[in-house]
Amino acid sequence: MDAVVWDDEAVDWRAYDAVVVRSCWDYHLAPARFRAWVDLLDEAGVTLWNPPALLRWNADKHYLLDLERAGIPVVPTAWLRRADAERLPEFLGGLAWPEVVMKPAVSASAFRTVRVRCDGRDGALAAARHILEHGDLLVQPFLETVVSEGEWALMFFDGVYSHAVLKQPAEGDFRVQQEWGGRDAPATPAAVMLDAAQRAVGLAGASLYARVDGVAYQGAFLVMELELIEPFLFFSSAVAATRRFADAIERGLVVAAEHRSEKE
Repeated sequence: MDAVVWDDEAVDWRAYDAVVVRSCWDYHLAPARFRAWVDLLDEAGVTLWNPPALLRWNADKHYLLDLERAGIPVVPTAWLRRADAERLPEFLGGLAWPEVVMKPAVSASAFRTVRVRCDGRDGALAAARHILEHGDLLVQPFLETVVSEGEWALMFFDGVYSHAVLKQPAEGDFRVQQEWGGRDAPATPAAVMLDAAQRAVGLAGASLYARVDGVAYQGAFLVMELELIEPFLFFSSAVAATRRFADAIERGLVVAAEHRSEKE
């Protein structure tokens, strides 16, 4: 087993039985290059986890629309494409939420994610324009429960629930990621949370690993993200999680070997 960098052109990817995408936390900085890399491995017949189709679908947060269309509860989201940037003032004026979170459609680790008021006092227009200079914009209402209770993360291996943590932001912040001072602790999700998360993972299709982020809100669990590319999996929060993940990889290798034998 080797740890290699996804954009290292010296790597012979065909030399591996399988490639597990794990910590490419910079993919959103070069999305076209990342997609080209996925296409390269796909065309070469390299076994890739998660599968290429899932990686392509999950690389843009417009996948939330697919979850919503399937009846999975997601945080309400308004979208504005970069091509429609001239509509920004009208778009912001039509939002019913007094305070929002803005983020790029392609992002990770709260990259260019800001919390602003829509009345302009916190620079909503400037923040949105900055995001639109680089890609599409999505806007969601700021939910106080992220600060007062926290944001949930539920981990799945081979589509089966493994463990969960409750993430909380640092004092005075809203971002729950560790790089922004967030903290986390093992937690047991309620049945309604597990059900919504399981449905989201099921909609995505066969996956080696998945993480569903969301918040408990008014008796429901609202999905904020379905992470299928590079999620931090909080192995230290569940003693058996590493073994479960390793077992999932082992099962996948067996299946991949059987498929290769059938083609030969």
